[in-house]
Amino acid sequence: MGLIVQKFGGTSVANTERLQNVARIITETYKAGNDVVAVLSAQGDTTDELLEKAAEINPRASKREMDMLLSTGEQVSISLCAMAIEALGFPVISLTGWQVGMKTNRTYGDARITRIDKDRLDSELSQHKIVLVAGFQGINRFDDVTTLGRGGSDTSAVALAAVLHADLCQIFTDVDGVYTADPRLVKDAKKLDEITYDEMLELATLGAQVLHNRSVEMAKKYAVNLEVLSSFTGNPGTKVKEVVKTMEKSHISGVAKDKNIARLALVGLSNQPGIAFKVFSLLAKEKINVDIILQSIGRDDTKDISFTVARSDLERAGALLEQRKEALGFKRLEVSDHVAKVSIVGAGMINSPGVAATMFEALYDAGININMISTSEIKVSVLVDESQADRAVQVIHSQFFREFGQQR
Repeated sequence: MGLIVQKFGGTSVANTERLQNVARIITETYKAGNDVVAVLSAQGDTTDELLEKAAEINPRASKREMDMLLSTGEQVSISLCAMAIEALGFPVISLTGWQVGMKTNRTYGDARITRIDKDRLDSELSQHKIVLVAGFQGINRFDDVTTLGRGGSDTSAVALAAVLHADLCQIFTDVDGVYTADPRLVKDAKKLDEITYDEMLELATLGAQVLHNRSVEMAKKYAVNLEVLSSFTGNPGTKVKEVVKTMEKSHISGVAKDKNIARLALVGLSNQPGIAFKVFSLLAKEKINVDIILQSIGRDDTKDISFTVARSDLERAGALLEQRKEALGFKRLEVSDHVAKVSIVGAGMINSPGVAATMFEALYDAGININMISTSEIKVSVLVDESQADRAVQVIHSQFFREFGQQR
């Protein structure tokens, strides 16, 4: 007998039929002799619909009130699923984030979990109940409801698995596991049997919408036994772990794209020491995260700095820099929100010369221009025109999996 935490995404609970399927999966796990804690997301497009309703009332609503609104979607899911499990004749209870002691910091809309007071969970599990938990939400020091950001139900599930020392944390979604590329875009994308935490974290951060990146960070930190699988097929999924058997044999594990980015360029900056610090510390104070950075060598005692931010931060970042134009000493600001980031990820890259060149060759052959490049030990990212992003993913994937004959 073990303890299994299961998480079901919005598509898995989108309607009555799918909720009943989730109830079946949960009860089958319970019947096998396991204690079960299941974390549910809001049904289907509920969160988007709630955002639209809020915009109709007040486009500038406070983040506190937005959290009060958005947290209701998960509460609907857990109560309906509990009813479905009751109808099957199993003991069950549904609990909100605050009821399971999910404590967070004060950041509304993108809160971080600080601790979980698990007394209620332990009590319910000791009574051999199936426990359903509303994902994506917690409570701060003021007893206000907070949300963990889009995709936060993954983080809720992994956090619960960590604090409960669960034997397994299963993330159920609408795909069979983690693929070498988005299977909706790349027809010959391959499902991975296993992938490292580091690779999965990079893919999640770089746009692969399989797992919330913070959930992967937490899984790695607490060595959570993690699996991504489909709630529809019943097929084995992808195991996410510290070391995989094929790590030394593989070059890349996946190709990802992110269209939620924008590029800013400060042209004609003073070439004085410390100017980069002034620019990026200004953005950091406003909690604007910067990704790819490119600085020119300099000419005529000036230099240019280009960098990317999330598209949602573009307007705020641009306004902030324009306000400080004189103090920073640049001639003009150029912005573009018609760009996308395409990346390759693989733990085997560091010992495989020519991986970046192979990526660049694929883009060259396809006539796709590279605007910026960023590298690390296990990833290479390039900035391309947004209109060419999908094709870039396709040609890069084809080049690697044809040339290296990769089997992961």
